Amino acid sequence: MSHISIFIELTRLKKPIGFMLLFWPCIWGLSLSYNFSSNLNLYFFYSFLFFLGSVLMRSAGCIVNDIVDKDFDKNVERTKNRPLASESISVKLALIYAGLLCFLAFLVLINFNFKTILLAIASMPLAFSYPLMKRFTYWPQLFLGITFNYGIILGWTSINSDISLAIIVFYIGAIFWTLGYDTIYGFQDIVDDEVIGLKSTSIKFKHNPKLFLSVCYFLVIICFLVSGFILNLNKFYFMGLIFLSLHLFYFQILRLNRFNSDACLQIFKSNNTFGIIALITILAGKI
Repeated sequence: MSHISIFIELTRLKKPIGFMLLFWPCIWGLSLSYNFSSNLNLYFFYSFLFFLGSVLMRSAGCIVNDIVDKDFDKNVERTKNRPLASESISVKLALIYAGLLCFLAFLVLINFNFKTILLAIASMPLAFSYPLMKRFTYWPQLFLGITFNYGIILGWTSINSDISLAIIVFYIGAIFWTLGYDTIYGFQDIVDDEVIGLKSTSIKFKHNPKLFLSVCYFLVIICFLVSGFILNLNKFYFMGLIFLSLHLFYFQILRLNRFNSDACLQIFKSNNTFGIIALITILAGKI
């Protein structure tokens, strides 16, 4: 039971917000590309596969992240008790777990078409090099956005062979979404990160966070708006963008206090609600 508990802690399975933020872009891309006048069985099957893949890859990513950051995690209050930082599990065993999770994720992946498989495999270097970015640049959140929202492309190509301008623009918008919410998440660790020399947009924009977040979230809505026009979605999609805007600018930016770690965490978690609203908006736009 202790090994199971350590595995759950290592993979953050008790914190579903992580894999849900990986899953939402996948289901957005799938929904934007799917012809809902056809049989829905494939849509639900692919949705399940994307969910399963998100859980597996997020879990593997957490392990790799903790292996790379274990010496840093020991000096950060929020992360010092993680299994690798506290040495309750060996790096060797953690690597075995990560390899097994990646293998299971590959078994999920091969259910898709060849193009989607190739694109997914090509994203692996992005997924596992993200933890290193905070050592070299103040923009690791941008790198995370590119990685975490790659599922939009995979969701689209699982149905369509061509990658359209609309999905690229939507993908760019989602990158700015991640850039915003992960900056908010990073406010929890500013003090410790500055002491140990790590970089982030949370540190870079700590003196004017609301201005930075406003720019990011404005670009999210603009990109989603442009994609909707290109895809010729109906009025319900554009009405849904109003609710997405309210969520971003009221529930996240106006309520932000970067000095309150608990509040920052709650705002970060609220992006699961954003994911749900965005999915409903897309589905409504295709009725």
